[in-house]
Amino acid sequence: MRYFVTFPSGEEVPVEVDHLPTGEMSVVVNGRRLSADAVRVAGSTVMSIDHHIVDLWMEGAPPGVGVIARGHRFYAQVESERTRALAVALGPRGDRGGDGTVLSPMPGRVLKVLVSEGEVVEAGAALVVVEAMKMENELVSQRAGTVRKVHVAPGQNVESGARLVEVE
Repeated sequence: MRYFVTFPSGEEVPVEVDHLPTGEMSVVVNGRRLSADAVRVAGSTVMSIDHHIVDLWMEGAPPGVGVIARGHRFYAQVESERTRALAVALGPRGDRGGDGTVLSPMPGRVLKVLVSEGEVVEAGAALVVVEAMKMENELVSQRAGTVRKVHVAPGQNVESGARLVEVE
């Protein structure tokens, strides 16, 4: 199965994953074949990638996936080739996340609001910091534009899916 992983920087990486009859995985990242194996252990996924061990803590479900790896937390968009083809077949829709609204990926507490209404931001610019699961999560703009509305304030508790900031 071919996947497209988009990181907060906007970089998209193609990843091909095939599960072999032997139980092993065949993984090709950016055209480079890697030896890989994965096992679930106590809520995390322990991966061996080219003989390097990486503990991955993941939350959510594609397309929006939260990841903690090597002490860094980030959110990635993960689309399979099938879901991408389906999106093209269905045509443009307003609810695909391209509308500039930044939502809380999980319940937490707003630590900092880094922008104000009317401010011009670039794609990838930090907008708000939310504390969840004892980790600070810096949420970024997926597009360049102007901050239209800030829906939260520092110290405010938010639920998963709560509107935080709108960029137009």
